Amino acid sequence: MTDNIEVLISEEEVDRRIKEMAEEISKKYEGKQVHLIGILKGSVFFMCELAKRITVPVTMDFISVSSYGDGTKSSGIVKFNKDLDESIEGKNVVIVEDILDSGRTLSYVVKIMQDRKPASLEVITLLDKPDRRVIPVDLSMTGFVIPDKFIVGYGLDYAQKYRNLPFIGVVSGVE
Repeated sequence: MTDNIEVLISEEEVDRRIKEMAEEISKKYEGKQVHLIGILKGSVFFMCELAKRITVPVTMDFISVSSYGDGTKSSGIVKFNKDLDESIEGKNVVIVEDILDSGRTLSYVVKIMQDRKPASLEVITLLDKPDRRVIPVDLSMTGFVIPDKFIVGYGLDYAQKYRNLPFIGVVSGVE
C-alpha cells in the first residue's frame, strides 16, 4: 500500500528558507565559529544543508534522544542514546531541530546543554508546530510554522520511510 502524500512546502521553498537562515547565522556569528548540534535522526538533512550555506567556520556534533511513553504520548522522561562527542564549554552553540511540537524533549535538551557552559546557546528549527506545544521553548529562528498535521520529508519520517523526500509533505489519514 502506498501512502498518499501531499506537498505542504516545496523543495524550492525549503531550499530558499534554509539559505536565508544560514545567511542570518553567518551575519550573527561574523568573526566567530559556530558549533551546530543536530538531534538525530530527523535534523540531519536540515543541518547538512544549513551548514553548507553558513559562511563562518562551522563544527558539528550530534545527539540522539528518546522519550518514553505509551507509544503515542511522551512520558517526559528523556534518555540520551548518543551524547556529544566533545565538550561545548565556551562554544557558540546552535541546536538544530527538524520539528518542534510538544517541546518536552527539546526543553530538556536545552537545559542539559545550558549546564555544559557554552559561550552562547540558541535553538533553531526547520518546522514549528505550535498547536501541539505543551512546554515552551525559546526559538531564535524558525523555518516554517505549520499546522497540526502528520509531516514527512526532509528528515521527517513515517515508520522510518520518506525521510529522503526533498519537500515537506502531509501524509493523509495519519494522526
